[in-house]
Amino acid sequence: MDLSKAISAELRDFEVCGGVRLSCYCSRPEAAGNGARPLLLLHSINAAPSAMEMKPLFEHFSASRPVYVPDLPGFGLSQRGSLPYSPDFYAQALVDLLQRIEGPPPDVVALSLTGEFMARAVLEKGALVNSLALISPTGLGNRQPPSPSAGARINRILNISWLGGSLWRALVTRPSIRYFLGQAFYGPTPDELVDYAVETARESGASSAPFAFLTMQLFTPDALRSLFSPLGIPMLLLYDQDPNIGFEQVPELLAANPLVRERRIIPTRGLPHWERPQETFDALAGFWGGLP
Repeated sequence: MDLSKAISAELRDFEVCGGVRLSCYCSRPEAAGNGARPLLLLHSINAAPSAMEMKPLFEHFSASRPVYVPDLPGFGLSQRGSLPYSPDFYAQALVDLLQRIEGPPPDVVALSLTGEFMARAVLEKGALVNSLALISPTGLGNRQPPSPSAGARINRILNISWLGGSLWRALVTRPSIRYFLGQAFYGPTPDELVDYAVETARESGASSAPFAFLTMQLFTPDALRSLFSPLGIPMLLLYDQDPNIGFEQVPELLAANPLVRERRIIPTRGLPHWERPQETFDALAGFWGGLP
């Protein structure tokens, strides 16, 4: 790959899902000492995500604890192309990655849809984590993903070579990426976020995972009841507004699961760790500090 690194840190490759290469940025600060609890940061799923999305959190917390930020399969410096993209595939990738992280079970921060993958990894595959912080999580709005048959029809359309290729080229132009990222900010969109999204979207095989996302088949129907309500680990919801995600079911989750806490980072539109970083850092530190 010609793609540059998103974060100035050690980059390690792991094998997940029986042979898929996953690249992960790692920080091992001497100040943390042996036995320090690791932190795993998970970027979102969209047209051009990568570990870059979690850079502010990595840079802040890597001075005091081991931090891991993977490029999930299909994105960034990890393996791309034709892979069996599905919620179960990503959950298994996270399980396999967690088994290679040294130390006690980590705290996890997941952005948007990857929170569903992490919840599935814990519930269905026995992944061991200490806590889960969800930034602008999917699965807690009133709008539900389409049926599998509807998703299959979308997939057939996207796989028409000339149509899918034209759609992809339109999606990942610099003006298009700046527009969509700009929806997540009240203020100006950081140039480094736009620049890296444009760069990563130009790599070979970059459209495969995003097209799986656009079919809406990476979402779990009724995630509130099937994933988040029964999850038996401490959870923190960090959110405010989001142009693409609803949070109407948050009160129901708070009532159903006593391990869940919420914090509104106001005003933000989906990426509070970029737009109001210190408030986000403080909310996370306070959450972890209150855990048993």
